[in-house]
Amino acid sequence: MRRVLAVSSAGVLAATVQAGPGQAATSEVSRGVTIPVFYNPPSALPAANGALIRTEALPLGLSLPGLDGRPLPGKATRLMYKSTDSNGKPVAVTGAYIEPTAAWKGHGPRPLVALASGTMGQGDQCAPSYALQHPLTLTGDTMSVSYEDLSIYRLLSTGAAVVVTDYVGLGATDRLHTYVNRLDEGHALLDAARAAHAVPGASITARSKVGLYGYSQGGGASASAAELQPSYAPDVHLAGTYAGAPPADLTAVMKGIDGSALVGALGWSINGFAQSDPALRRIVDANINATGKAALKDISTMCVGDALLKYGFTSSTKWSVSGKPIAEILPSIPAAQAVLDKQRIGTLKPAGPVRLATGVKDDIVPHAQARRLAVDWCRRGGNVGYVPVDLPNLGDKTLLNHFAPLLLDQPTAVTWLTDRLNGKPSPSTCKTLPSQP
Repeated sequence: MRRVLAVSSAGVLAATVQAGPGQAATSEVSRGVTIPVFYNPPSALPAANGALIRTEALPLGLSLPGLDGRPLPGKATRLMYKSTDSNGKPVAVTGAYIEPTAAWKGHGPRPLVALASGTMGQGDQCAPSYALQHPLTLTGDTMSVSYEDLSIYRLLSTGAAVVVTDYVGLGATDRLHTYVNRLDEGHALLDAARAAHAVPGASITARSKVGLYGYSQGGGASASAAELQPSYAPDVHLAGTYAGAPPADLTAVMKGIDGSALVGALGWSINGFAQSDPALRRIVDANINATGKAALKDISTMCVGDALLKYGFTSSTKWSVSGKPIAEILPSIPAAQAVLDKQRIGTLKPAGPVRLATGVKDDIVPHAQARRLAVDWCRRGGNVGYVPVDLPNLGDKTLLNHFAPLLLDQPTAVTWLTDRLNGKPSPSTCKTLPSQP
């Protein structure tokens, strides 16, 4: 339980529980929430990416009995599967598969949507699969809301099966969540699609088409997965990708979130990359003061709600030794900038059609860098449907300019992806992109 030992002084305790074969006999308690022992990875992992490690029934927190006795929107299974992290090492990832009650009325066998959640936090209690069972987690120490249920249930209503990834380290208790790590999240999403086929009772087949869906952090994950699919997972039959508000250029995104309501995301990204790259850890240690180090440790077990309430609108100048913003310090150090450059999405052609939506007034995940991703993909010959969502300014750095396009574009995005799963063509808008905001 390396993670428990590393952050126990930040409010994470170890409690003895019953464990299965090859499973750690401790359960993490993160900010007052006991994480089920299911989330403890075994000491040995399978060789194949996407191989199932274990499953168990997952009661959905929001569910109704159908007229035929079957639950609505479907039957869920919690799962753990094997993936490969950004250092090329095996890693256990958790998530959930939902077999829909609704019938698929399109062409071919029931399709699958691999969904990457938007930002949930870095504490294991924030994991999307845990949130499906507990849509609202509210204690004196943490607050998590399963806001992705709306998109998940909309997709299930089309008759498509849905698999949700918890990402690397979110839920699984052996490491910190590697927030917005391009390779970790792209691999985790593609391997979730592989793992879904082995879930007991799943009706998807080897011929099932796969769609990728995500907004914000999830938009970056689905965008990364669309780029990585040809080389990493050619066996995944990718029919289309929805990438909403993707953080494609982390150098620009750091500037957007610093001092915003979501400044906690700056801490999550620093924590994750410092864990994956020892050289960056040394840079962080040299440039972050005692206040900043305490904040990063505190943030490492937080969900979005916690971070909004405690750290919202904090400037990272309070965390640095020099008094300069972290978003200026890291890019000025070649080794740190090299880490950020490796995370850039847009250097590869995405597989299949992509719908890329971005709020024109988005100042958290800045619109300009998301539009730049569309330009980069078009130049590489991608089939890109670029959608600028133009809304009034709803408040600088308040998160509203980022969140509102998610709600506005979601119904159309679900329809667009359903059409791709049904085999309908998607015309590219690359020729009209120069005239769009």
